[in-house]
Amino acid sequence: MKAEDKPPRVGILAVQGDFAAHAALLRSLGAETVEVRTVADLEASDGLVLPGGESTTQLKFLKEEGLFDAIRKFAAAKPVFGTCAGAILLATDVRHPAQESLGLLEMTVVRNAYGRQLASDVFWGWSNLHAAPMEMVFIRAPVIEKVGPGIAVLAEYGGKPVLVEKENLLAATFHPELTSDTRVHQHFLDLLDRKSTESEAMSARR
Repeated sequence: MKAEDKPPRVGILAVQGDFAAHAALLRSLGAETVEVRTVADLEASDGLVLPGGESTTQLKFLKEEGLFDAIRKFAAAKPVFGTCAGAILLATDVRHPAQESLGLLEMTVVRNAYGRQLASDVFWGWSNLHAAPMEMVFIRAPVIEKVGPGIAVLAEYGGKPVLVEKENLLAATFHPELTSDTRVHQHFLDLLDRKSTESEAMSARR
């Protein structure tokens, strides 16, 4: 982001999970944040974070507040980042048990697949965001069993993808907001900046 540019405004779904931790981390990186509970909150955002929590509860809230369709429309042009339950909401195929989702990112996700032993454990794993290992906090985490074409795997743990990306969509099965490592959130802000630049360039050509 250029110094003269307005800082990005990142919306964070504020229903469950540690959305305040996401907000604090993003603000430390220079972004503005807004808690999203209505369609108007969403429309005032440049990007969106879907935090952890219970995906079925969040799904119910999205439908009740008209956010389900609004987020699908939003994601067609603006960046969306889902962590844990947020990653489940982004997936096209959710299992154990099966449930409806936003269906935005072509991947198969198994809910609570790591089991209770990873209730709140911290591990270190490979990522291509930096040479140093990445700290990963798993809390009843889902497992990404399969990803579709065009999806980049940015980090792995135990031979499974834990951070994936396609175009303007980013998903993590762990909780980067619960660590002091800012690399994942910075990557999301870089993605947001690129999409904003692309959008401005397209508008200038019209």
